[in-house]
Formats: sequence, C-alpha cells, structure tokens
Amino acid sequence: MFARTDEVKVLRDPVHGYIHVDYEVVWKCINSKWMQRLRRIRQLGGAFIVYHTADHTRFSHSLGVYEIVRRMVNEVPDLKNALNEREKVTVMLAALMHDIGHGPYSHAFESILRDSHEAYTCWIIEQDPEIRGILEEAAPGLSKDVADVIRHASHNPILPQLVSAQLDADRMDYLLRDAYFTGTKYGEFDMERILRVLRVADDKVVVKESGVYAVENYIMARYHMYWQVYYHPTARAYENMLRKLFLRLRDLNKEGKCPETIPEFNAVIRKRRLTLQEYYMLDEYSCTYAFEVLSRGSDPVAADLASRLLDRRLFEYMDASSENVRRIRSLLKKEGYDPRYYLGKDDVAQSPYIPYTGENGSPVWVRMHDGEIQELGQASNIVWSLVHGPRHNDDRIFFPKEILG
Repeated sequence: MFARTDEVKVLRDPVHGYIHVDYEVVWKCINSKWMQRLRRIRQLGGAFIVYHTADHTRFSHSLGVYEIVRRMVNEVPDLKNALNEREKVTVMLAALMHDIGHGPYSHAFESILRDSHEAYTCWIIEQDPEIRGILEEAAPGLSKDVADVIRHASHNPILPQLVSAQLDADRMDYLLRDAYFTGTKYGEFDMERILRVLRVADDKVVVKESGVYAVENYIMARYHMYWQVYYHPTARAYENMLRKLFLRLRDLNKEGKCPETIPEFNAVIRKRRLTLQEYYMLDEYSCTYAFEVLSRGSDPVAADLASRLLDRRLFEYMDASSENVRRIRSLLKKEGYDPRYYLGKDDVAQSPYIPYTGENGSPVWVRMHDGEIQELGQASNIVWSLVHGPRHNDDRIFFPKEILG
C-alpha cells in the first residue's frame, strides 16, 4: 500500500484543467530537484524562436503526461481492473519522469551529446540519490520498475504502451499542449473520446472500432504539427546553428584554443559523458549564459554564431538541390565564410503513423465489432493511405542570409 497525501493536491493546467496528485511518492518526485530542473528547459527546442508564446517547459509537459496516465489507470475500466496498485503507481511515475533526462533545447542537444535522453532518464531514476531514495522509500525495487517502463522492459507489457507507443499519453499531451502554446489549432484532437474507447485485449491497449475516427483525427493532428511546428525550417535553422557552434568549439579544442565558458560545456566539447551533477547544471539558463560569454570571446566564428543565437540573427534556408549547394558554397567562400561552420544541411522525412513493433513501442490496435484485433492501418482506409503513400521529405540547406546581397 502506497502512502497517500493528506488531501488531493491540484495544480492548475491550461490543457487539462487540473493535475491531480494523491500519492506521496508522486508529490515528492514532483518537488525533487531533477523535476524542478525541467522548468528550465523549454518543450519545443528551436520552435520557440518561431512561435513567440511557445515558452512552455518540459516540466509542464511531464505533469500533463502524468495526468493523462493517471486518468487512464483510474477511469478506463479495463485498465483499472487489469493493473494492481503498484503497477498503477509505477506507470504514473514513469509518465511523470519520462523526460527527466532531457537536455537543453529538446532533441537538438541529443545529437551534440550523442546520448539519448532516455538513457539519462534511466540513469537518473536508478542512480540519483534523491530520486532513487524517494522511490525506494515508497517501495523496494520501485526505481528499477519505473526505469523498466521507460526502457520498454517492464514485466507488464501494458505499462510501456501507456507512456510510449503510437497512441500514448506522451504524444497526446505534447500535441494538445504544443498546439495551445503555439496557437496552431490543427494540433487539436478529441482526447476525451479516445480515452472512452480504450480497452485491453491480449496484453494490448486497443481502441474500439467505433473510436477509429477519433484516432484518425489524432494521427492527422500529429502529421500537421510535425510539418507546421516541429519541422519548421526556421526552428531547424536555429538548431543547425547550435550544432555548428559546438562543431567550432570542438575544432578549437583540438587546436588547444577552446575558449572558457561554463564547466559543463567542457565535457560536451570533449565528447565526454557528463556526470549526473554536470548534467543537472546543463539547462537552457546556463547555455544562454555560455552563449553570452562566447559572444564576447576572441574567436570570431564562435563569437558570431553565439551572438546569432542570442539575437535571433538566424541562417537563411533553401532547398538542398545540388545547384543550390554549389552556389551557396561559392558565395560563402567569396564572402570569407568557412562553409564548415556556415553551411548546414538538414534532411527530414516524416510519416504520420508507422505500424512498428519492438522495443520502441507498438502500433495502434483496433478491436473490431466481431472481436478481431487489427492493426490501425488495416482498420482505417485513411491511415492505410498514409502508410502506403509517398513519404514527405523536406531537405534544406542553411547559411547566412547576408551573402545573398
């Protein structure tokens, strides 16, 4: 039996109305330093540079994912009956802390660190004295149980499906939350209907056939949000410049000329895995300070790239055709810019729904009226067309706009 709070704690939320907390272990984790660190990391990486109101954080998103999972295990009859109290608490904690290992600027920094946020998340949950202490005090072995949900190794296959799958609490919250804070209405969908049609069959979280239309709406919302928000070329320009800055710093380090910024950058520049304390200190506040220091430094390239990030003097972009690449490379050299740091390329492609299985999640399953379980692409003509239609690619190059004259 897990200890309950003296009263139900509620936190106001613009997406869900209220976040409800009635377990002591959840409340303690929310108030831990690692969860509070997520207040200093924006949810949308470089997209905040495009949508001026998109300053919401990984902290608010994490609370939202927790709330959706809390509702799932308490309000969806099949889930409520299929899970015991420990499993419910475990999956709620996994939902709350699924992003606790995120670095600054969302996924953009992962390519610089070369370690996934999931790896850091499990490391924090199982090794950080505060988080591990809270979990183990609540129930022996709880820290491993929570981490196992995140790494898709849980003893109960239902639990990871609630947090990380094709139709999960993580995606449901970030679509609604990101749509709200960017003002992009096409990211909205009927979450209440989806929750009403969730069922459990053969250790799978499934939706009733009558709920397929709501799921189709969710799939399309996700598709539009990727191309209008997450893959916005201006946001990608910002993230490209971020990577170019660290490329320059690493090149300077090889020459023994790396400028001093903040200690946490030293490990990143040297491609050394950060300690937990170093990683804790690495947030968007500390990065902004480091960029400001670099902008006043002696290296002209690092100073220029850092000041561009601070002042929103972003790279221009155009299609990555061979002709454009040759022309821009020639112009950069003519104007005295090193293409290694001032010419970036970014290839993105996105499918709104991938009927995958394996360690990274599961497809959406539909229980038909006759009881047969089908994968969503078989049950929905719209989704089948999306899966088998052409992939949308958007290949761009990025460069200083001033070279165009």
